[in-house]
Amino acid sequence: MSGPGLHQQHSQSQTLAQTQKLSPQMQQSLAVLQAPTLELRKLIQQELEENPVLEDLTEDISLDEKQAEDEEFEREFEELSQLDDDWREHMAMHRSATRRDDAGDKHQFIMDSLIEHETLQEHLLHQLGLSDITEADRPTAEMLIGNIDEDGFLAFKIEDYALTARIPLPRLTRCLKLIQGFHPVGVGAEDLRECLLIQLARLGKEHSLEYRIVDKHLGDLAHKRYPQIARRLGVTPHQITLAAELIGTLDPKPGSIFAETANNYITPDIFVERDGSGFAIKINNEQVPHLRISSAYKDIMAQADSTKQAREYIRDKIRGGKFLIRSIAQRQDTMRGITEQIVKHQDEFFRRGTDFLKPMNMAQIADIVGVHETTVSRAISGKYISTPHGVFEMRYFFKPGYTTDSGQDLSNTSVKNAIAELVKAEDSTKPLSDEKIVSELKERGITIARRTVAKYRDALNILPSHLRKSY
Repeated sequence: MSGPGLHQQHSQSQTLAQTQKLSPQMQQSLAVLQAPTLELRKLIQQELEENPVLEDLTEDISLDEKQAEDEEFEREFEELSQLDDDWREHMAMHRSATRRDDAGDKHQFIMDSLIEHETLQEHLLHQLGLSDITEADRPTAEMLIGNIDEDGFLAFKIEDYALTARIPLPRLTRCLKLIQGFHPVGVGAEDLRECLLIQLARLGKEHSLEYRIVDKHLGDLAHKRYPQIARRLGVTPHQITLAAELIGTLDPKPGSIFAETANNYITPDIFVERDGSGFAIKINNEQVPHLRISSAYKDIMAQADSTKQAREYIRDKIRGGKFLIRSIAQRQDTMRGITEQIVKHQDEFFRRGTDFLKPMNMAQIADIVGVHETTVSRAISGKYISTPHGVFEMRYFFKPGYTTDSGQDLSNTSVKNAIAELVKAEDSTKPLSDEKIVSELKERGITIARRTVAKYRDALNILPSHLRKSY
């Protein structure tokens, strides 16, 4: 039977066939490419656990050795018929048990090496235990400590809590005043104003200008309305400026010193170092296990005839192991190729610093390296380069930019740096407005809109001109 209906069904089946999901091997290859160094290490460790024919070497294998092994694999397939039937289960169990023991030892060593982190609540409860609080007040004080957030502030107003919890307000006030005398100074406050006042009182400044400003004019201080504050307090703007400087040294979040933060150590995936008149590129392979297909099974090959299932199992594991090894090698080659082009295109940056970063996009690099733009995106995702000017995320080098009137290419990072320099050099009594910054950049040959200056200024955490003004 023929006709439009059959043709339509055939087209639909073709469409369905063309939208198949990626194979597990291709998914693994993409995961290898995209993984930063430490994540790649975890991925490889997992594969080592699951594939008994993979072996982790303590040192690099030369390229000649790898090539010789590849040539040997095909010959070894023919010899698998002599493999003992129990080999698969024996080797899988043996290797898995060995690695579990090693992993357990390493995990225990790491756990034993950790220093226990003291929380803010633990710190306050320890001080409470050393205080002369009565047993009747202790439960109330412990309840208050449990309701202090990570910044050091009480999570509720004690007047409101006294009504809802039916606890006498004098008892709550008495316990809270005790806690507010603990370290860190300012802890247990109900708001920022009280937090700063506690700190000033601890400094013996309860009758100072600073105390009066925080007590009655904190909102105006935040907006740097110094002349208005000076008129209301009968002092000069200069005195307000000096007082504001001291207030600025106080801690607005006293509990944050106990906030448990994750390790923010960055492991560079690539190192770019000066090498004579040029630069040397080194891929970080120290954290990546060096894999090869184990030859341990050769020792059991002559024991007895193996079953077809055993041969298929080992053949599948070897094929998977070889694919993983090649995926890792391809990842390293791709990253090296991309880095070479980054160094070549951003030569001035590597020689002179961040002010000389040029505009660059992934399509430019992809064309030269010979890969798709999405491959470049995956290869640089979450990865870092160590340079003579510090450690930078690889995406840092891919920036849009501007062309100056003289034809020089500048990245938006360079423009941000120029804005930061202008603000740093400004007269603080007459700070530069965004319009003035536009004018100054124009004199340097950089044409940029005022709204873009405002956006870059916000990104740099630079306040508007009226908030930067000093009196």
